[in-house]
Amino acid sequence: MSETAGMILCGGFGKRLRPITEKIPKPLVEIKNEYTILDKQLFDFKNAGVEDVYLLTGFLNEKIKERYGNQYKGVNVHYVIEDEPLGTLNAIRLGMEAIDGYNQSIIRNGDVVADLNIKKMIEQGQKSDYPLSIFITQMQSPYGIVETSGDKLVSFKEKPFLDYYINGGVYFSKGKLDFGEFKIGDIEKTLFPLMAKENKIGFYKENNLFWMAIDTNKELETVRKEYENRTDKPWGYEKVLVYTDKYLTKELFIKESYQTSFHFHDKKDETMYIISGAGYIEFNDKKEYFGKNDTIRIEPKEQHSIVATENTVLHEVSTPYLDDTIRVNDYFYTR
Repeated sequence: MSETAGMILCGGFGKRLRPITEKIPKPLVEIKNEYTILDKQLFDFKNAGVEDVYLLTGFLNEKIKERYGNQYKGVNVHYVIEDEPLGTLNAIRLGMEAIDGYNQSIIRNGDVVADLNIKKMIEQGQKSDYPLSIFITQMQSPYGIVETSGDKLVSFKEKPFLDYYINGGVYFSKGKLDFGEFKIGDIEKTLFPLMAKENKIGFYKENNLFWMAIDTNKELETVRKEYENRTDKPWGYEKVLVYTDKYLTKELFIKESYQTSFHFHDKKDETMYIISGAGYIEFNDKKEYFGKNDTIRIEPKEQHSIVATENTVLHEVSTPYLDDTIRVNDYFYTR
């Protein structure tokens, strides 16, 4: 059994997403056809080895129960229902009372879609000297910015990442939190600032990955655009960039210490262009290591798996056989 219980905050009203959230809670909003925010979060927990997930619910909790029941794709689902909405602090307090048999917990806001490596965050949190670790991510400007020199404008940058970090809405606790005098309110405005002053909070950081907290229709549309041609995988994601009758280009993101299935293509002849990261291609009889800007060709019928030793983004350019993948062996966890 995993040492860590998962919790997902699912009790908000999602007022700024109305009318969508008048009949369903925000975590059940679809980011792709028949694929909800909560589907993605449970999928991520499963592939990080988190077997028991506690959904901290309230508003329209029956809709969540109806969809997930007691088990969803290999995850044991438990429900903690807050009868009256008293803020995230009370919801997490109730969750910590419910995770019988667990001390450690990984807690997520129920409206965040992100590609962070949860397994790595847990491992780092377990080794940390701090009782609580918070995932932080680089803030991306909501606007394009301009650069100036003297009295002239010299360049434009479209929504760059800034030299500031924000709370990414994912928390790892090594034990049960001491809530002290706090009973209600948002944990980010009550307990966390106090713990920070007492030097009790560390952080886990990953940069240049997709992260979005869905609070408004604009953010929902951003996530839906990201998912137009994207499929989440146990190791990351696969996204179709170009598909014509002459060639196919996919983007693959593979999380650090994860790997794709061991597979081959019956007809597809492909070339991998490494955009960022590092790792190796494992063949039947050899390993071929790669780094940024490397190119690797893989011929039809050649069995292989892509192993990432760092977060890796690559572009796979091939002949146009979209579904020509035969899996020999699957790897759902780390290498």
